Amino acid sequence: MAERKRTESDSSDSDEEDVRQFKIIVLGDGAVGKTSIANRLVDDQFNQSYKQTIGLDFFLKEITLPGDVKVALQLWDIGGQTIGGKMINTYIYGAAAVVLCYDITNAESFENLEDWYRKVKQSFGKDGKSGKGEKGGKDSDGEGSDSDFPLCCLMGNKMDLGHLRAVKESRSAKFAVENNFLNYQVSAKSGDKVNLAFHQIGAALAKVMLPMSEQDRQTTIVTAGVTNYQRHDTSVEGGVVPEYTKPKGSCRIS
Repeated sequence: MAERKRTESDSSDSDEEDVRQFKIIVLGDGAVGKTSIANRLVDDQFNQSYKQTIGLDFFLKEITLPGDVKVALQLWDIGGQTIGGKMINTYIYGAAAVVLCYDITNAESFENLEDWYRKVKQSFGKDGKSGKGEKGGKDSDGEGSDSDFPLCCLMGNKMDLGHLRAVKESRSAKFAVENNFLNYQVSAKSGDKVNLAFHQIGAALAKVMLPMSEQDRQTTIVTAGVTNYQRHDTSVEGGVVPEYTKPKGSCRIS
């Protein structure tokens, strides 16, 4: 279980600085891109090959918010196969935030978020069951305390495969509203919206306002090439229209 750290600012006296640390649990089915999202956030890298996370992995990302507020996001990347494991409640318990990930090209990965969210509620005693130990975060009435319940976020990955989308944005938005989730659509492959999402999550946890200028700064600009291919038209009298090639253009997608 490797722990990786990347900081936005060079702070040689970081030990003397007041850095607030938040535990963030990343949940979802296998192959939805949880580890890829964490790698993109922490190391700004993307690995084309898939390697299943067995059990648990850790990532640490330090960010600086407006007002020079320093926040360390400790990501707990939980393997997709652990939903039925004995340790899952222990992993989740005490989290400041939970990120529920799905693959926008895989409807089943979205539907299974109901089960993952149920695990979160169990871990905090919000469904009448104990979370960690006998108390499990319950209050005197046997229900989990709202003040202890984590900030929950919905995160659809693989925006770069929008042409293969199987989960409509309206459907994910409805699910987010019904459960009071923050709602994000990102691409670990291109990096689109990954930094922005976690800056917003960090700001929400630290209770810091994130101005639009800062949000714009954290938005990745994706450049897509547009190629005009050679064309033929056999319907033209006399044969084929002469081949021609137009230069490449480009468009910026934000």
